[in-house]
Amino acid sequence: MANPFVHVELNTTDVGKAKDFYSKLFDWELEDMAMGPSDTYTIIKVGDGTGGGLLKNPMPGDIKAATKKAESLGAKIVKNSIEVPDMGWLSIIADPTGAALGLWQTKAA
Repeated sequence: MANPFVHVELNTTDVGKAKDFYSKLFDWELEDMAMGPSDTYTIIKVGDGTGGGLLKNPMPGDIKAATKKAESLGAKIVKNSIEVPDMGWLSIIADPTGAALGLWQTKAA
């Protein structure tokens, strides 16, 4: 496959709960590593195929602030905080190198 995904990030507000859920749902090996003095990053090892990481969402629940911060750091705003009916909000940014990234905020239940 040309240009396959090589890493997936799972950002969550409850790392412990996510680790418990995904380790039971999938046959993943989760390995914690220190990320600075007080944060932990969890490597997701899936065996063959795309792996990833799991960490506490650095800006939970505030897509407008995250989009604004990205812009202040040099990102181009491709789509600014549009509502996806009954689901949440989406922003699309292009980082200073031109790589596109979607930001997501789930609608509160």
